[in-house]
Amino acid sequence: MPVLKTQSYKPPFPFRNYHLATIVPALFRKVRALNYERIRINTPDKDFLDLDFSKTGGKSLIIVLHGLEGNTKKAYVKGLVRHMNKAGVDALAMNLRGCSREDNRNFYSYHSGKTEDLEEVISYVTTFYDYEKIYLAGFSLGGNIVLKYAGERADKIKPIIKAVVGISVPCDLQATSYNFLKKDNFLYQWRFIRSLRKKALSKIKRFPEYKHLKADIESCKTFFDFDNLITAAYNGFKDAEDYWKQNSCKQYIKSVRVPTLLINALDDPFLPKKCYPYKEAESNTNFWFETPKYGGHVGFANRWNLNRTLWHEERVREFISSY
Repeated sequence: MPVLKTQSYKPPFPFRNYHLATIVPALFRKVRALNYERIRINTPDKDFLDLDFSKTGGKSLIIVLHGLEGNTKKAYVKGLVRHMNKAGVDALAMNLRGCSREDNRNFYSYHSGKTEDLEEVISYVTTFYDYEKIYLAGFSLGGNIVLKYAGERADKIKPIIKAVVGISVPCDLQATSYNFLKKDNFLYQWRFIRSLRKKALSKIKRFPEYKHLKADIESCKTFFDFDNLITAAYNGFKDAEDYWKQNSCKQYIKSVRVPTLLINALDDPFLPKKCYPYKEAESNTNFWFETPKYGGHVGFANRWNLNRTLWHEERVREFISSY
């Protein structure tokens, strides 16, 4: 479908600065606690996934995936869950491996293209619940997963899945990783790598056979360093470049057969030009690509009161309500 030029998103003046649009909602937005029901499911590789349900008694369900080093308690996840609940849609917020405040059982955890875990969740839901429709939504890294999943499955995607939405998605992982080397993005990368290092160092205490990695983990400063040392090596990829190449969702967009919306702000500091799949959108009638001028990364504040519904949450509801 043609690229959609947003007219409805008009942020207050300070949020036209992409750093403020990104940082302020992430640090200061508060969404009241939801009545999450925690469910743990086991995976075929003897690990587990922690899922948080927020139910309204509806016949439709939205599965929500968080971003890098996030979890289901992040305000951007709870904001979308809350808004969909108000629309009568049940929500299942998925904690990626090792992100539920309890470390997962294996040395490896989640990564940007681990669609098999999403498939496990969908299979669990369709086996044990009686929903008529399922929607998928993902933020940032989680958005890469849901878009990759839709493209991988193509015509074989379960008919119960009616629509998919990705928000602030790094569609090209290689380009995104190198984009963090810019001076403007130093603090973002530092915060992510610090969190990833901390988790990895905690892992080697539980898995002493990997204690030889300690010094190398401590020396990681960039996404290339960490993905080359840990993510790629322990998830079956040759190196960081191979991991990025195989898991970038951009290459899968052409195969998407379910109505799908991608929202990437044009001023997103995380995303370089390669993360804006204009050609792919124009050649696939199932794929809508919306590019607001402002919004930052998972920001989209359209009012001063950040604790209320934000623009992207309403946009997700609007899109999936058509299906």
